[in-house]
Amino acid sequence: MNIYDLIIVGGGPIGMACAIEAKKKNLNYLVIEKGSLVNSLYNYPLYMTFFSTSEKLEIGNLPFVNTSFKPGRKEALEYYRRVYQHYELNINFYERVFSINSEDELRTVISSKTEYKTKNVIIATGFYDLPMLLNIPGENLSKVTHYFKEAHPYTGKKIVVVGASNSSVDVALECWRKGASEVSMVIRGGEISDHVKYWIKPDIENRIEEGSIKAYFHSNLKEIKEKSVVIETADGTIEIENDFVLAMTGYRPDIEFLSSVGIEFSNDGKFIPVFNPETMETNVEGVYLAGVVCGGLETHNWIIENSRVHAEMILEDISNSK
Repeated sequence: MNIYDLIIVGGGPIGMACAIEAKKKNLNYLVIEKGSLVNSLYNYPLYMTFFSTSEKLEIGNLPFVNTSFKPGRKEALEYYRRVYQHYELNINFYERVFSINSEDELRTVISSKTEYKTKNVIIATGFYDLPMLLNIPGENLSKVTHYFKEAHPYTGKKIVVVGASNSSVDVALECWRKGASEVSMVIRGGEISDHVKYWIKPDIENRIEEGSIKAYFHSNLKEIKEKSVVIETADGTIEIENDFVLAMTGYRPDIEFLSSVGIEFSNDGKFIPVFNPETMETNVEGVYLAGVVCGGLETHNWIIENSRVHAEMILEDISNSK
């Protein structure tokens, strides 16, 4: 059996950055990606715009040339395809990793297709696959979604958007502009989040103030019914007519998978994985973390622009350990 120097779980921008560094150091590596190249990014809303400028999304020292100040999903997909082709990265697509087991100096990676032996593993799986559930009656109805692609299906419909983060605000504004008959936001706190893109925040606040979008602050969705939703507000419980619920409640890393590998977490309820901040190695020898997965439930702490450095840090440590 071929023994790899490194297996990288996740073919997103950070996983690709790790692969580039591994190739530069002439390591025998493999990237295993459960979906397509940069699969999470591919599943972003069609017209999503990044918070970061294009140069801060660059990996592998390849320029990301973009005509607008903020690149969108389409431009990013084109860029990362170019990176993949330029470096001829070794990536297995549509293959899911089920487990990683440590045995002395080697780790066994079991996937949906086969079994691999490797000296080191980098987990760069991000967090976009597992939504934070509301855990309320009716959440399993077909009218409920935790993902948003485009606003067209909601034209002429009454929608409820749950949350006040970037994704919630983008969804509410896009659906309103594309002709949703009624857009309501259910927001746990008393205001739109400060993490919302600075050029978007005034827009949503103005739409709420003028009444184009209804915001229920200090409120929670209590129940989802076929033709209505029940909202617990500061002034009492109300029920409004509803066609669709877009629960933009955020996403989380696969904590269960990380735990099965043997990785430990913080005990503060944030499930932040234990790792060495200088090398990104976890408490499991030879297993490293890279990218957003490092943040546990604090997913806003890591983005592409501030986690690109993980690739160099990890591969430097692996090279020094050889």
